[in-house]
Amino acid sequence: MQLDAWIMEYEAAIRLTMFAGVFVSMAGWELAAPCRQLTVSKSRRWLNNLALVVLNTVLLRLLFPAAAVGAALYADAHGWGLFNVIAWPVWLTVVLSVVLMDLVIYLQHVMVHAVPLLWRLHRVHHADLDYDVTTGARFHPLEIILSLLIKFAVILLLGPPLVAVVIFEVLLNATAMFNHGNVSLPPAVDRWIRWLLVTPDMHRVHHSIEDDETNSNFGFNLPWWDRLLGTYRAQPRSGHQGMVIGIRTFRATRQCVSLPGMLKIPFSGGIQGYAINRRQWEDKTQD
Repeated sequence: MQLDAWIMEYEAAIRLTMFAGVFVSMAGWELAAPCRQLTVSKSRRWLNNLALVVLNTVLLRLLFPAAAVGAALYADAHGWGLFNVIAWPVWLTVVLSVVLMDLVIYLQHVMVHAVPLLWRLHRVHHADLDYDVTTGARFHPLEIILSLLIKFAVILLLGPPLVAVVIFEVLLNATAMFNHGNVSLPPAVDRWIRWLLVTPDMHRVHHSIEDDETNSNFGFNLPWWDRLLGTYRAQPRSGHQGMVIGIRTFRATRQCVSLPGMLKIPFSGGIQGYAINRRQWEDKTQD
């Protein structure tokens, strides 16, 4: 198809342009109206967090040059996947593809919290001592590779249109930077928007040092899965100014902020008594 050819030619440029646009917008918003005071040097954190992003990008391009769009083209060429078997309108297939892929990301996120071996990888994301736009892209290379392999499997099973895969990738990257922003919306606006999109205040709860708060609000893009599956928490107990960001057992700046320290986190220490269903408090807050 002509559209698919155009997408393949400009996919990298589309993603880079959207990434840069959202990143600059969020960085400017954080500078103009930060929600929380940072506890670590911003320049040091940004240098190391963005260095990890560059490392991951180069690694993925070397290992999987075609990435997710290549998997979509392969599924289409071989007639693999649900949407290559069922002849539904293109618009419906695109919408369903994006929604179902988002559900898988939610389930994957729950999984990396529930399985101790995978939590070791995901700790890199949660060990950030502050919370801002760069946190949204801070993941260990092994978790990035695992995530892409899961995405490949889902694409081969679903057979989504190429345009749906690109839309999903752009949305996921954009919303991850948005909801990890060190910003806040007015409470009345936030209450409405979080029915359609994960907001910074909604996702910030997930980065609390408290175990029961960390094991909530797993959504990155669509907020419905947390509400439907019982993992939604409206607000942190200590409030957004009083909550502590990070992991109890990872508080050293050299370990949590430096690139070598971040890369070593999965291989550091143990995970004793970790349980995703630990709920030491009953949250009666309704929203």
